[in-house]
Amino acid sequence: MKRPVLALARRWAVACCAVLGTSSLCHAAPGELSEAQRSLAAAPFTLVAPFPAGGPVDTLARMLANGLGERYKQAAIVDNRTGANGNIGIEAVKRAAPTGHTLLVVPAGNLTINPTLMPRLGYDVEADFSPVASLAKAPNVLAVNPAVPARSIRELIALSQAHPGTLSYATPGVGSGLHLAGELFKQQSGADLLHVAYKGSPPALNDVLGGTVPVIVGNLPTLLPHIQQGKLRALAVTDPVRAPLLPEVPTLAEAGVPGVAVTSWYGVMAPKGTPEAVRTQLATDIGQILNTPANKAQLEKQGLVVWITAGAAFGDVIRKETATWLPVIKSRKIEAQ
Repeated sequence: MKRPVLALARRWAVACCAVLGTSSLCHAAPGELSEAQRSLAAAPFTLVAPFPAGGPVDTLARMLANGLGERYKQAAIVDNRTGANGNIGIEAVKRAAPTGHTLLVVPAGNLTINPTLMPRLGYDVEADFSPVASLAKAPNVLAVNPAVPARSIRELIALSQAHPGTLSYATPGVGSGLHLAGELFKQQSGADLLHVAYKGSPPALNDVLGGTVPVIVGNLPTLLPHIQQGKLRALAVTDPVRAPLLPEVPTLAEAGVPGVAVTSWYGVMAPKGTPEAVRTQLATDIGQILNTPANKAQLEKQGLVVWITAGAAFGDVIRKETATWLPVIKSRKIEAQ
C-alpha cells in the first residue's frame, strides 16, 4: 500500500512545481509540508482591499490572491470592501477568524495616520491586528498643471509667496499620507498653498488635469501616465532617492527642501491571534509571489517597488511612522472631517 501513496505524493509535488516553480512547496510531498503550510492549504483565502478596484491596493491584493490560490490549490478572492476611508473593510478583517485565510491589504495611512487623526476608529492597530509583511512602496510626486508658470520647486515656492492665499494643492483627503506630505512640504519650504481635499485620488486628479486646482501631491502609480503624456509637470519626488521611472525629476532635498522624505507603502495585516508560524509562512509566500519576474515587472511599470519587511520588523515600521506623523498632525492642526 505504500507505493501508491508515494506515487501520489510524487505526482502532487510535480504538479505543484509546474505551477510554483522554485517555491518552498515544490520539493515537498503533502506529508512533508510544515504545519503552517498544511493549515493554509486547508481553506480558501479572502484578500480584503478596503478601497475601490483599479488602485495600487487592488493591484497588490489581486496579485496575492492569484499567487496564494495557485500555491495552496485553494480558491482566493479579492473583496473590495470600501467605505469610511477604508474603515469598513478593516473592521471586517478585525472580526475574521485568525487562521491566515482572511488578510487585509492596506496602505500605510490607515495604520500610521488614522489612529492619531481619528481617535474614535473602530479598530486598534496594535490590539486588533498582527503584522504579516510590507508589500511595495512608491514615491510621492509634487506636480502641477502645465499652465502653472513654475518649472521647479523653487519657482513654485516663489510663485506661492508672491500670490499668498491663491495657489492650492489637491490630495485624496484630509489626513491622507499625501495631505501630510503636502503640509510637511509647506512647513519645510515656506510655500503658501491652500489644501483642497477630495474623496479619493480620481476626483483630485481630474480637477488638476482640468486646471481647477493648479498643484497636486499624489503617488507615482496614479500620476505617472499623465506625467508621461505631458498632462502634468512633475517638479519633485518626496522619496529620499530619485524615481527610476522619472530620473530627470529631483528629490525635494535636491530641490532645496530637506526633511520631507515621505514614501507611500502598502502592507498585509492579519487578525490578532493569527499564529506566528502562519504569518511567517505567509510572509515567505508573499515575497516569492511578488518577486516573480512577471509580477515585479508589472509593479515597476506602475512605479511600485517590491519591499518586503516581515513580522516584528514590519510592526516596528508601523510604530516608527506613527510616531513621525503625530507631531505633524498636531503642529499643523489637522483634524478629521
